[in-house]
Order: sequence, then C-alpha cells, then structure tokens
Amino acid sequence: MIRVLFSAPDSRWAQYENVLPQALRDAGVSAQVSRDLPPAEVDYIVFAPNPGLRDFTPYSNCKAVLSLWAGVETIVVNETLTQPLTRMVDSGLTQGMVEWVTGHALRHHLGMDRHIKGQDGEWRDYVPPLAPDRKVTILGLGELGQACATTLATFGFNLHGWSRSPKTIAGVQCHSGPDGLKDALAAAEIVVVLLPLTAATENILGGAEFAAMARGCVIINPGRGPLIDDAALIAALDSGQLDHATLDVFRIEPLPRDHIFWAHPKVTVTPHIASETRPKTAAAQVAENIRRCEAGLPLLHLVDRGLGY
Repeated sequence: MIRVLFSAPDSRWAQYENVLPQALRDAGVSAQVSRDLPPAEVDYIVFAPNPGLRDFTPYSNCKAVLSLWAGVETIVVNETLTQPLTRMVDSGLTQGMVEWVTGHALRHHLGMDRHIKGQDGEWRDYVPPLAPDRKVTILGLGELGQACATTLATFGFNLHGWSRSPKTIAGVQCHSGPDGLKDALAAAEIVVVLLPLTAATENILGGAEFAAMARGCVIINPGRGPLIDDAALIAALDSGQLDHATLDVFRIEPLPRDHIFWAHPKVTVTPHIASETRPKTAAAQVAENIRRCEAGLPLLHLVDRGLGY
C-alpha cells in the first residue's frame, strides 16, 4: 500500500482528512494517508509550510513532494529537499483568482468607489471610458495570469501581459524580457501583479516602474507582497502618480495592525483571500499526480528548481 504523509498546519488536516483519501480511491490508488508515518516508509508528502517538517533528508524513499500552495518560494530554497516538487494548480484556485481579479479590475475601471464611498448628497457625474480605451496590464502569464487575462479580454480591454518568456494569448498583447516589461507598463492604467516570487522578481515594481505608468494608475496585487517596493508604493500614492492599490498579499502576514496600509486612504487591504485552495479540487490534483507517478507518467506542474516555480 502507498503511504502518504500529510504535512501541513492542523487546520488543513480537518479539511483534507476525509477528502484526500476519497480522491485517491476515486483515482484508483490504494493508499494510507496519515499525519504520522516513519520517514523511511513515506512514498509521498502532501505539504503546506509548517514547523513540523523542515528537514526532508530522512524521507529517503519519498517519490515526490506535492505542495498544496501555488507559490513554492518558501520550500523550493530548502536544500534538504531533493525529491521532485510539484505546485498546486487546480480549477478551484484558478476560478477564485479569476473572480477576485475581475471584480477589482472592474471596480477600478468603473470608478465604483466614487459612488460607494460618496453617499453624501454630491452628484458625481464621472463616466468611465469603455474597456477598449483602458490599458490593463497583467504581470505574470502563468496558469493564473493566463486565466485572468482570458477573462478580462472578453470585456475588450486594451490588454497587455508580461512574462519572463514569450507567450501567445488571444486578445492579449504579450511582452517578455526587460524591454518588454517597459512596453507592458508604459501608460498602463490598471496593473495586475501575478508573478511568482523569485530573486529576479522581488521589488520588480518600484519608483521607476510606477513613473512609467499612466498618472492615476491602479495597482492590484494578489501575487506576492515582496514583488512591490512598499516605500516606493506609498510615495507614488501620496504624490498622485498612483490613484489606488488593492493588495491581497504582504511581506508579513497577517498584516500588522499598525501597518500604514490599513489607514492609508488609497489602499484597500484584503486578507490573502484572492485565491484559496479548495480541498476537493486540490485533493483531486494530488491524487492524479500520485496516480501518474505510480504509473510511470510525468508529474503535473513540476517545479523548475532553477527558476523557482
């Protein structure tokens, strides 16, 4: 029988205790799922960052580590991790991100805050431009970025995207490389940040990048907090170069109660809810990867250690 170690915070076990074994049965995999197994007997590790597992060395017979998170920056740098590592890409996570990004992009495009926060008797006759006259840029065209871009393209936005390597997406002007980043950001009015966090992407948005955008641009970040230089962001908001920042991710989470973002009038904070992994769909992906590995097939969503994602 295959032995699967579930190594994640306690709250996750309650969500997966029944769902994951059922998903494995549905995939035709006979497996024992446990939170406590002798390391030498573990065939697979289902993982989310937790203090209980930081040294993977004892798991000498483990065939793969299957992350429950889409972002793997906290584990990919672990030098004891020599097993193949996969990241989470599942339909529930993708759908959640698409809904969150689309909702906030339309919120800012339509200028909804003017009316939601302006119930004071003043007649505000602001009329937004139509979508084709609004430049929206998505930074990061992986699974989540492509899904968001495809949805936003249906509204007819002047849609641009940027990624490390060239991509082709219907309805999106795709850019890549350092020069492509400049083109993607030039005169952008809404910028959605969905890049992975690596040494190359940390602080990728700072003062120079904000200055390249259209005055009054809006930043929407459901990717990773350190992708943005916080001090430069506040400066750009205070100067009026940026009109607003809607942030779902931060350098420290939960965001400290005294952090400037909470009280800043041009910042919206959401508590890392843009895309939550749904146990049912995530368990199905984990089970499929175990099935594939046992059948000698390539793992899905294998992390490239060199790239960090």
